[in-house]
Amino acid sequence: MPTYKYTAVSKDGKRVSGVIEGFNEMDAAAKLKQSYSIVTQLVETRDKSAAAAFLSMDIGGNKLNGKQFTLMCNQFGVILRAGIPIGRTVQLIADKMTDKPLKRILNEVAEDVESGRSISASFAERGKKILPITFLESIHAGEEAGNLEAAFESCAKQYDKQNKMRNKVKSAMAYPAFVFVVAIIVVIVLMVKVVPTFLAIFDEYDAELPLPTQMLIAMSDFFVDYWMIMVAVIAVLVIAYKLYGRTEQGRLNVAKFKLKLPILGEIGILNAASQFANTMTMMLTAGLPMTKSIAITSRVLDNYYISQEVGKITAKLEEGHTLGKSLRDAACLPDILVDMTAVGEESGELTQTLGMTADYYDNELEQATQAALAKLEPGILVFLAAFAGFIVIAIYMAMFGMYAAM
Repeated sequence: MPTYKYTAVSKDGKRVSGVIEGFNEMDAAAKLKQSYSIVTQLVETRDKSAAAAFLSMDIGGNKLNGKQFTLMCNQFGVILRAGIPIGRTVQLIADKMTDKPLKRILNEVAEDVESGRSISASFAERGKKILPITFLESIHAGEEAGNLEAAFESCAKQYDKQNKMRNKVKSAMAYPAFVFVVAIIVVIVLMVKVVPTFLAIFDEYDAELPLPTQMLIAMSDFFVDYWMIMVAVIAVLVIAYKLYGRTEQGRLNVAKFKLKLPILGEIGILNAASQFANTMTMMLTAGLPMTKSIAITSRVLDNYYISQEVGKITAKLEEGHTLGKSLRDAACLPDILVDMTAVGEESGELTQTLGMTADYYDNELEQATQAALAKLEPGILVFLAAFAGFIVIAIYMAMFGMYAAM
């Protein structure tokens, strides 16, 4: 997505500058108008070179703790429902927060609110680097509607749902990942340490070695002699992939390729459908207009290709097309999602329909992920068993040949 450098005047008269992403100049200007009264300059920045972009990547940095963030949203909803003033509420939650990035943001927001600034504007400025765009927009909409506690409660519910799904996937992946790592370590140890020990014995005899043993010797010699080159080649390939993926066209091509992969491609599409339905439900529940809800949703989708295609729907909606027809023309999301969206529009219950669709795709995504992992684990074990069996056969055939020659 193109990046634009801007200079603007805030609502309190201060001159500000920075950078913003947009699908085009008009999209970037529209985003700026939401926060600033006057935009004095908007210029597209030249793309950094791939090497410069790679070297400028953040290492570590602030990361949002999903569990703590969800707890924060829930605390805001409960305390505000109790009638505590917003300034006091922010300070209470900040005092009890253990996550350092969130604590820092809340302390800064508490100072802003006490000085008379709105909480949505303060969150947007203080937490724009780590807080989700969906959270910032929901709080802004809730504040304008005078129902801030409901906005926080909606965020808490949505992010709790996301965290549970993420934790389920992590938990399911833990054992296969462990088995995979162990398999790699075992293979390396066998080829570098164990196999050369046995092969050293065979070198003392002039008997012709069987083909499997010769193959094993060649593989072992390759691992021992060229392991540094192998590591270097893998490192170069990883860096090249990262650099290519940071260019606009490369990022788009990588995203398309991921969707075409067997099993993983299907999971990627289900994930995009789940994200779309959940985010749209959240945005529409917060009271945001359709075009803005689509623009925000497109920015939170993981797959860059689908994100770009969904982002283009905004222009079609402004031309008067329905969401269902626009999604059908984009042809980047599953047909069931598109059909359910169209039905929801026709019945006037789009938010409720998208909510049910989100639950459906959450369940489909979980099942597809578990099915893929269920196939991965035995696959790794079969590979490891076959490789170990090949080594045993190669060694035993050579030993039997030696005994026969004696």
